[in-house]
Amino acid sequence: MIKSDILIIGAGPVGLFAVFEAGLLKMKCHLIDILPKPGGQCIELYPKKPIYDIPGYPEILAGDLIDNLLKQCSQFEPGFTLGEKADKLEKQNDGSFIVTTNKGTKHHAPIVVIAGGLGGFQPRKPNFDGIESFEEKGVSYFIKEPNIYIDKNVIISGGGDSALDWTIELSKVAKKLTLVHRRNEFRGASDSVDKVQKLKDENKINLITPAEVFKLEGTDYLEKVFVKKENEEIELSADFFIPLFGLTPKLGSISDWGLEIEKNSIKVNNSLDYQTNIPGIFAIGDINTYPGKLNLILCGFHEAALMCQAAFKIINPDKKFILKYTTVSGVAGFDGSLKKAEASVVKSIK
Repeated sequence: MIKSDILIIGAGPVGLFAVFEAGLLKMKCHLIDILPKPGGQCIELYPKKPIYDIPGYPEILAGDLIDNLLKQCSQFEPGFTLGEKADKLEKQNDGSFIVTTNKGTKHHAPIVVIAGGLGGFQPRKPNFDGIESFEEKGVSYFIKEPNIYIDKNVIISGGGDSALDWTIELSKVAKKLTLVHRRNEFRGASDSVDKVQKLKDENKINLITPAEVFKLEGTDYLEKVFVKKENEEIELSADFFIPLFGLTPKLGSISDWGLEIEKNSIKVNNSLDYQTNIPGIFAIGDINTYPGKLNLILCGFHEAALMCQAAFKIINPDKKFILKYTTVSGVAGFDGSLKKAEASVVKSIK
């Protein structure tokens, strides 16, 4: 049996940052993730996608963000159970929990934190016949390596942030890029909409709205994409068709744990500590919901920090917690060493 102070389900960016925050409080973490390596969606779905709203980074690739988070939390030596899914939850008489994975690995901890992003997920696919026959043969629902689109004819379909962001990025490398959306209005960030409009005005992309892709053709590989715009049918040469309609989240076994669920998300008490209706179980990141919730990585970081404060009080009810700033105290390792942060104060007298 694997024992830890905090068992984190989900090794995405929020789960990894929770390891660091827990480490500052000398709490040991272990993470479970169904994926074969840490990073969550940032690694599995879009490692080369730039992220623009991480404080201190005007732009950072999703994969680089994960590398930095792993480096940041590695000093606290977290444990990982990868390639396994958290399956069963059993509450013990002392209030702690035993979580068993689908492969039978047992974990014991007084605190369980669910940081599973959107949970299990699958892409929302276009509703027309024949698309499955072109999957991995020109049709892809995720973008992992932008370089494969260099000098290719690329068709993107969708109107959200992913469709807009990848239109902007792939326009830099594609031979020809076309964005198709069934409405004239887009759901993504206004800044991204403005950038796409500018690309269209500069004839760097082809924008077709309101329209939908309704048929694909090709022999061994995708060759043509057919678009319906009002009463017109448009035939486009294509090497790749990338429908980006979002993901359908599924909580899986977690939905059977007695947690309060609302629209595939776990309800938490955001006025205190992001604890669920079961004491000792927290949910942070995109998997939780509360009034005013924003599905942003930076919001998940905030939730992770507050969760760790509450977890410390549960694990150490007799200890008084005093908030210390890392700029003053440094980062305390589990071996008792203290890595001092270098700081200087300059006073000028006129």
